[in-house]
Amino acid sequence: MPRPRVVILGGGFGGLYAARMLRKAPVDVVLVDRRNHHLFQPLLYQVATAGLAATDIASPIRKVIGRFPNTTVLLADVVGVDTAARDVQLEGSPGLPYDALIVATGVRHDYFGHPEWERFAPGLKTLEDAMEVRRRTLLAFERAELEADPERRAAALTFVVVGAGPTGVEMAGAIAEVARQTLAGDFKRIDPSKARVVLIEGGPRVLATYTPELSESAGAALRALGVELRLGERVVHVDGDGVRLGSGEALRAGTVVWAAGVAASPLGRALGAPVDRIGRVCVAPDLSVPEHPEIFVVGDLIALEQDGRPLPGVAQVAIQSGRLAARNALARLAGRPTTAFRYVDKGSLATIGRKKAVAEVGSLRLSGLSAWLLWLFVHILFLIGFKNRVSVFLNWAWAYFTFQRGARIVLTDGADRGGDTRRP
Repeated sequence: MPRPRVVILGGGFGGLYAARMLRKAPVDVVLVDRRNHHLFQPLLYQVATAGLAATDIASPIRKVIGRFPNTTVLLADVVGVDTAARDVQLEGSPGLPYDALIVATGVRHDYFGHPEWERFAPGLKTLEDAMEVRRRTLLAFERAELEADPERRAAALTFVVVGAGPTGVEMAGAIAEVARQTLAGDFKRIDPSKARVVLIEGGPRVLATYTPELSESAGAALRALGVELRLGERVVHVDGDGVRLGSGEALRAGTVVWAAGVAASPLGRALGAPVDRIGRVCVAPDLSVPEHPEIFVVGDLIALEQDGRPLPGVAQVAIQSGRLAARNALARLAGRPTTAFRYVDKGSLATIGRKKAVAEVGSLRLSGLSAWLLWLFVHILFLIGFKNRVSVFLNWAWAYFTFQRGARIVLTDGADRGGDTRRP
């Protein structure tokens, strides 16, 4: 008799940890992803700001799980799921039947009904995004060096980050450090430290999910780095000249980075279950789809509340839900009861800059150097692969003692992100 087949869609944290949980189970596992690598997204902003190379935070999926005897890895685009036939539809390939399905395709950028803004304000979800942001950021200084007109030079040296969640805060702080530390003395006609970094947030404070005290600490650290905070402001238009705010003010900027919102993977709507306003799947407590109990959804794609609050879109939710979905899939195949998901919050961390961070771990609240050291330790610990851990540690040590960032090479024709030659 053929063994049951468990298909996993997505090679992020949720998919990877589900596959690991199944590596010794009496099932055949097939993991499908449109990219050949697992990406450690929490450090993506460091690739975007030249602190790390792309290979420092990405690992080939085949290297991570492809050696498991029962696991097959496929590089393919998923175009749909036939829930009635229990078949995953792949672009240009025959269907992929399944006995149990784990969907871990995550989220993407959300421009609040304005997809045309993406051309001018890239987000930060993939390596391609990070390489494009790095290209625009570093070339902004080069354009300013060539510019004779003071107003155009000032616009080139203005960087706008939209959204003051962890990604936006970390990105704004890193750009400020690049301008004031990394590039100091590298130019003759301009002073990089005069660059203007603007962080725009629609709410009243940065890092709104943290306690007010830590939020205030993060805001103070950003201001100390020279970041201009525009709180209670909303972006209503983005184009090649910069952004326009709801107040009517226009900010001319050479570089705009989008960190303001996310929308769930479109695949969630194909599973035959209700979805919330951003497309996340409303799952049962055991992470299954109510009308199709053989399908489980994990990570950022789930809409599930715990203790009256929605689960956060963080790596730990993806890791823990991926593990449980794998166990529940085995239980379902064996006719055993499944287990409800219970997220164990291991804390939240956000870094603002050199020796500046905030941390919430249970009842413990940290800011400054202690939070920064904890942030370093945790991120190195959860990186996939020993080589990546060593490389990141050495890069950070070098940056700490020299104030330099080693990944400052860009290709001016845009070839470092797949040949897209559009200019910001």
